[in-house]
Amino acid sequence: MKFIIIGKNIEVTPGLRSAVEEKIGKLEKYFTPETEVNVTLSVEKERQKIEVTIPVKGNIIRSEQVSNDMYVSIDLVEEIIERQLKKYKSKLVDKHQGAGTYFKQEYIEKDFMDEEDVKIIRSKKFDIKPLYPEDACVQMELLGHSFYVFINAETDQVNVVYKRKGGTYGLIEPEA
Repeated sequence: MKFIIIGKNIEVTPGLRSAVEEKIGKLEKYFTPETEVNVTLSVEKERQKIEVTIPVKGNIIRSEQVSNDMYVSIDLVEEIIERQLKKYKSKLVDKHQGAGTYFKQEYIEKDFMDEEDVKIIRSKKFDIKPLYPEDACVQMELLGHSFYVFINAETDQVNVVYKRKGGTYGLIEPEA
């Protein structure tokens, strides 16, 4: 994997570069060596944010995480991307789109236990599926939406996750 790491309001120190390459480098088992990984590290007040974008033909694998510690953000973003890759493999790896040039053959051929087929239909009616709030955020990001309605798997109530200004997330829950 080829890393392109830039910093906004933060110097990309050798320690940060090493942490990014080590943690995100764990994803090498999915990608070919030519795959580019764009990483942006930024700091705004107390917020330490990492954005990772991996363009593959026809799709973009993307995650951003914010915390008060850049190293925590780096850890979180790798976990989210790996979960996306396992969960949405059938959507990401479409042999008709030539995505095989970006992914390793072992990844393309491997079946994951928690793999789900996602079909998006433009409609005013939709089925609400139980999810955890973090998984709803991942789904929202994959869809490119600013909010996502779901049934909270922990409470069995309808919740909404939404993207806030500054790249953080919010959760709307009904009162009891």
